[in-house]
Amino acid sequence: MDPVAFEVFGIAVRWYGILISSGLVLGTILAIKECRRIGFNEETLIDLLIFAIPIAVIGARLYYVIFQWDEYRGNLMKIVNTRGGGLAIHGAIIGAVVTAVIFCKIKKISFWQITDITAPSIILGQAIGRWGNYINKEAYGTPTDLPWGILVNGQKVHPTFLYESIWNFAVFIFLIWYRKNKSDTKGEVFLLYLILYSFARFFIEGLRIDSLMLGNIRVAQLISLCIILVSIIILVIKKKKNVKNV
Repeated sequence: MDPVAFEVFGIAVRWYGILISSGLVLGTILAIKECRRIGFNEETLIDLLIFAIPIAVIGARLYYVIFQWDEYRGNLMKIVNTRGGGLAIHGAIIGAVVTAVIFCKIKKISFWQITDITAPSIILGQAIGRWGNYINKEAYGTPTDLPWGILVNGQKVHPTFLYESIWNFAVFIFLIWYRKNKSDTKGEVFLLYLILYSFARFFIEGLRIDSLMLGNIRVAQLISLCIILVSIIILVIKKKKNVKNV
């Protein structure tokens, strides 16, 4: 499949960008509906997204560049050419979280509440966006003889984009159900998102051949383990506090 969907005045519009944009739009609509359901000011959410989305993209790019510095040190202008590829979801999450923390402090609103509103939207966007990797023939895994392997450059490999996409869709459905029926602690849905996504990412990353590396360590695996540990600790503390306040 051609990575370029169509051209506008000679500028290529890629399927990857279309899929990412679609995920953002659907995620925003979903978050707005949740705002209306719980009585949260949806204009406040939109104000946050105006800042968080571009900063998340910048964070995703900087994260990738930092761990691929040898590729960019000789041509710094190449850093801004995101059309050449190179975005990392962990960088996007870090950028968005930092933005949300600052925004919520300025607006004097609950950081944990707004992350619970947006968490399912984030994982939905990730599930959709992974199909852009398929079209670009990237983020695939090691060679395999399994029947669901895909051909890349004449070799049958693990469709790691598919593994993650399926898992992300499942987590999305779970978070929507959990938020509506089980959640009783602010931040719980967001923390569960971090734990569940990172759990799968750790194992899927082990199959990929294009991992960002820190020496002999796969960065995504290291970050995933740290996120799981920190998120579990925070979740346990918050749940205990919630029980005491009942």
